[in-house]
Amino acid sequence: MPRDRDRGRDPDTDRERERDPNRERRHRARDHEHTRRHSKSAGIDPDSLDQPPNPERERERRRRRPHRATDSQGELLPRAAPPARHSRHQYQSESERESPSPRKKRHSTPGESTSRSRDSAAPLSLDALAKLDKHNQKKAGWRGHDYDEEYLKEVRRKEERLEKERVKGERQEKKRERERLRVVEMEVEVDKRREKEREENKRRAYESDVFAEEEARRRKEKRREEREREKERKRSQTDDEKEERRRRYEEKYTPSERMERKEKRREEKRHRTEQKKRRLVSGPLLEEGGNEEDYEYQYMMEKRGGASSAPTEYTDEELARRKKIKRILIGVLAVLLALAIIIPVAVIVSKKHSSNSVQGQSSSNSQKPANGNLNGISESDIPASAKGGILDPFAWYDTTDFNVTYTAATVGGLPIMGLNSSWNDDIQANEKVPNLKDTFEYGKMPIRGINVGGWLNLEPFITPSFFESFSTKDGVIDEWTYCTKLGSTKCKQSLEQHYSSFVTAKTFIDIRNAGFDHVRIPFGYWAVKTYDGDPYVSQISWRYLLRGIEYARQNGLRVNLDLHGAPGSQNGWNHSGRQGIIRWLNGTDGDVNAQRTLDIHHQLSVFFAQPRYKNIITLYGIVNEPRMVDLDTTTVLAWTEKAIAQIRADNITAILVFGDGFLGLDKWQGKLQKDDKLLLDVHQYVIFNTDQLSLKHTDKLNFACKGWTAQSKRSMDKTTGFGPTMCGEWSQADTDCTQYINNVGMGTRWEGTLNTGNVSTSILSPQCPTKNNPTCSCSSANTDAGSYSDAYKKWLYQFAVAQMISFEAGWGWFYWTWDTEKAVQWSWKKGMAAGILPKKVWERDFSCDDTLEDFGKLGLPEYY
Repeated sequence: MPRDRDRGRDPDTDRERERDPNRERRHRARDHEHTRRHSKSAGIDPDSLDQPPNPERERERRRRRPHRATDSQGELLPRAAPPARHSRHQYQSESERESPSPRKKRHSTPGESTSRSRDSAAPLSLDALAKLDKHNQKKAGWRGHDYDEEYLKEVRRKEERLEKERVKGERQEKKRERERLRVVEMEVEVDKRREKEREENKRRAYESDVFAEEEARRRKEKRREEREREKERKRSQTDDEKEERRRRYEEKYTPSERMERKEKRREEKRHRTEQKKRRLVSGPLLEEGGNEEDYEYQYMMEKRGGASSAPTEYTDEELARRKKIKRILIGVLAVLLALAIIIPVAVIVSKKHSSNSVQGQSSSNSQKPANGNLNGISESDIPASAKGGILDPFAWYDTTDFNVTYTAATVGGLPIMGLNSSWNDDIQANEKVPNLKDTFEYGKMPIRGINVGGWLNLEPFITPSFFESFSTKDGVIDEWTYCTKLGSTKCKQSLEQHYSSFVTAKTFIDIRNAGFDHVRIPFGYWAVKTYDGDPYVSQISWRYLLRGIEYARQNGLRVNLDLHGAPGSQNGWNHSGRQGIIRWLNGTDGDVNAQRTLDIHHQLSVFFAQPRYKNIITLYGIVNEPRMVDLDTTTVLAWTEKAIAQIRADNITAILVFGDGFLGLDKWQGKLQKDDKLLLDVHQYVIFNTDQLSLKHTDKLNFACKGWTAQSKRSMDKTTGFGPTMCGEWSQADTDCTQYINNVGMGTRWEGTLNTGNVSTSILSPQCPTKNNPTCSCSSANTDAGSYSDAYKKWLYQFAVAQMISFEAGWGWFYWTWDTEKAVQWSWKKGMAAGILPKKVWERDFSCDDTLEDFGKLGLPEYY
């Protein structure tokens, strides 16, 4: 406990004087009386003390008075009882008794004393201070306060109690703080859980809305078919049958009953009309969470509840007049109905003939192949269990270049039926690249490859003939809906004819002659297997994939195997097989479909780890274009690492290719660095980015030369990017005017007609460089290549060469795609024929080091 060691301080503090103003006066009177008594006993005249006080003596008296003791909070302690007077001998004895180790008198030199004082610098205890005060007071003759044991114990108890209260208070404060933090953490966790539940509810609501929309469409189609059958039945009746039917009806019901039934039908028709009007806005309502089932339910409830009005009575004259008017109206409606039926049918027939002719051109020959290699075998050679299946060559549409000897052997659960037992890798694609049996030095030699897109999985803009014959109501927008609409038998027949004719042996010969050294073959998971509910044609495309690989081998072309469609759709785009919701690593079935994709890869990697594929399949794609901007990046990366580990465990030694997921090349720096044979795949187009689409022709060319070159170099440097990088898809297109390029039935960014039904993704203002002044138009952009101006042809050629130069700053490129039905700027075959692409991929009649021309001054419009 701290003590005031200054004895010259006035012991009467300001606080004490404020509490008792008469305190000092009472003290003086008491001291004066005390002095008189002692003076009398000492033989001094007390009256002499009444003389005026001596200031010096008064100050000395005040200085010698001891201070009042206080506790640690500054409060005055109670006065101790004045000690009895003792002799010096008694004092010494008492001191000796109080001290547990009384000091003995010592004689030491000054130096020794000084040294000891410096070494004993520890603070004195409360007992020592009290005894020291008492000793000094008695030695000086002061009447100080004496501190007995009870007094000191009381002080110590109070201080201990205060210290305990302080410690207890600190602990309680810490406990309250911990409790507060725990509550905050719980609130944060609850918020996260609620947010997750809200997102899950939104997703489920969206999926349920989509299902409801499809279900309503099916019911509507069913009702329409029933109405058509009923109309056909009625139309097929003769006049006598109609008259007999009318007679029976009149005999069965009285006039009032007939009028009542007519009124009911009129009311029901009115309800149906209102229903149709409401359904005109069903699309926006579905996005708001409504669905057509609500309207149908409401209508049925109104119908069941007898919502029709009461029957009306008419006179005979009124009935006759109404009957005459009705006959006239029926005649007019019959004429209009006939026209309404005849005109659309004529249009549909015309479209079908047109689409059939287009598809016939794309297929080179719509006639069934000769299949002469079946002559050497008998149908009896095929086991009964295999007849009509994928192992029965007599059930195949095309057997050309297949080994038709029956075998049920599989590798990785996949059939080898159709493969020849021998192969030859001693072939070179061209003088620029090594023989197949030799090593291709990736990173030192540029990849110059081509895609065969739209072959083993449909893509509407490549083969629009598959989708043009359907109306908007049919909802055929991808391979999933195409097979759903046609049914398994018709879909199998249609697609196998396409597989047989769209890419043939001649296709690979032409690819080799154009100077390519690699071919990328996209395919869907349904080439391997399908799952419950899948409408896809299962495994038919598998043997065409194997035949395509053998055609590539025969031309010295190395293969990039590309899983273009994963279970659940990894991006929700039509070329993944199913347009709409991403159900891969996302949603209720996200994990299931992720595991299914790993299972697909297990079968593929076991099969293609066979020695016959070691020199030909040098690039193995994991999954095409996962839309990582709409998926959890960490989850996709974790899945990719699993896929890499599994494929390597299955003995695939090829370079593994993975997509950038549209995150941007710089975002891949430092990721997936455990395997040194990985290749980052980026797809570069200017037409899906409104900023790049809006560039003028010269600026687009400059961007291709400088912008993409800089990106490639930055990505190749591991300090700024992933490392090995290639461009797996690019084209010459400078507009998004190509039919179905933005999905079936969708508009364009160029003209500002891209209405997706979602404000965040719709583009409803023209994005051509002129911003609609002059008017942006797709009419000239979609004309035949033969009508291209010289300036436009020159620009298209330079734009293609500039991209090749940029992407060869990385590992190289694959053009998208070899052929299309109509789209010239997306077909190397058609572009080469039109003179807008080089005859050999390494021929370059342009360099990015050249001064770029102003194509506006050359007369090339920026709006078409």
